[in-house]
Amino acid sequence: MSSPAAESGNLLVGLDYSILQKCMHCGMCLATCPTYMETLQERSSPRGRIAMMRAIADGQLEVSKTFADEMYFCLGCLACESACPAGVDYTNLFEHARAEIERVGVLDTRKRRAIRHTLIQLIFTSRRRLRLLGGSLAAYQRLGLQALVRRTGLVRLLPRRLRELEPLTPTVRGESVRVNFRRDLARHNPPSPRHRVGLLTGCVQDIAFGEVNADTVRVLQVNGCEVVVPETQECCGSLHAHNGELEAARDLARANIDAFDPESLDAIVTNAGGCGSHMRHYDRLLADDDAYRERARVWSEKVRDIHELLVDIGYRKPLTPPPAAADGPLVVTYHDSCHLRHGQKVVDQPRQILRDIPGVELVELPEADWCCGSAGIYNITQPEMSMELLDRKMEKVGGTGAGVMAAANPGCAIQLEHGTGRAGLEIEVTHPITLLAAAYRAEAGSAAPSGEEAVAS
Repeated sequence: MSSPAAESGNLLVGLDYSILQKCMHCGMCLATCPTYMETLQERSSPRGRIAMMRAIADGQLEVSKTFADEMYFCLGCLACESACPAGVDYTNLFEHARAEIERVGVLDTRKRRAIRHTLIQLIFTSRRRLRLLGGSLAAYQRLGLQALVRRTGLVRLLPRRLRELEPLTPTVRGESVRVNFRRDLARHNPPSPRHRVGLLTGCVQDIAFGEVNADTVRVLQVNGCEVVVPETQECCGSLHAHNGELEAARDLARANIDAFDPESLDAIVTNAGGCGSHMRHYDRLLADDDAYRERARVWSEKVRDIHELLVDIGYRKPLTPPPAAADGPLVVTYHDSCHLRHGQKVVDQPRQILRDIPGVELVELPEADWCCGSAGIYNITQPEMSMELLDRKMEKVGGTGAGVMAAANPGCAIQLEHGTGRAGLEIEVTHPITLLAAAYRAEAGSAAPSGEEAVAS
């Protein structure tokens, strides 16, 4: 006879129970959890959250607002997974817990429904709508309207929450790489490639950091890769999965598998830590889909972070310093994207690449693996805790003496750029691959600064 919890469709009950049982309550995760270290509350630790999830699965606890608030207080940084000696799959638990919260609706309000529908269901499920958003934001900035609003103090007329979020507005730096790829980038694919790879251009990355995508294509081409950028690709779905919308995440996973055709590629490359971490789990996400199960397995096997792939194929070390290091050592420190380090286990490769760039002096950042507070949309939903974590991060950054901070995730980059302003630090935030691409360009004698103009070299 099934339990009342099972009959209700409880998603935590539907999980393989062994996943919930793996936690030994040893406490190894406690010192790695930013929310626990700030509050010292057991319920704000991975161990405490898992205990609540198991009680719900056992029918001993109901999904309440208290549980929901706690699960959305969690950063989802996955530092606990790296620390766990038992190999607890916290990602799986975290996503199903939030999905159950949304199914039950304990946090449901008209305002919350409208925000979630606009962001998760409308904007981030459509490349066309994302392009419209990016184009509007670019026009707002390039016409000087953003500078005018800030200079005149008009921003003070916004509601308090929007006032607090306005400094986090990303700067649109270049065109979508898909436009550049059709126009220029594909011409530079090597005639006899050693590898054929697909590039996920991402959402925020493509809107706000188009030059990083273009630099990624350039670096791959220099290293003998034919790069494919499917026009029909969609958002990777991490935003949806991490916010309890598993069906939307599955739809996006299917769309991307169709767009890329993973069987035809040697690798599916991403330069965003959060995207790559989620895409490695398409096999789990579509495990019950007979039509996509096998293709999802192939997809997950082929997902590679750009740094990981370059090291795997034996990338060519540049011979010339990037322009920023032409007159002396460029002191760089590196911040670990949580999902790149803890989700994808890519730790040494970005550091190796930075050390191999002539003229770059890599200085290790204390607590490099401590979350910066971005965590997807955490800086929107939990601004107070997010800023506490950011200030802690910037205190460590200021002590390195670095002039450049490298980070391999767009959410981190936006958060860290905001942090430099809060801390009054003159530090440039960039992607490791942009520094590598600049060195390749300098070696080729090109004066192009970055991004789409770099392709000409």
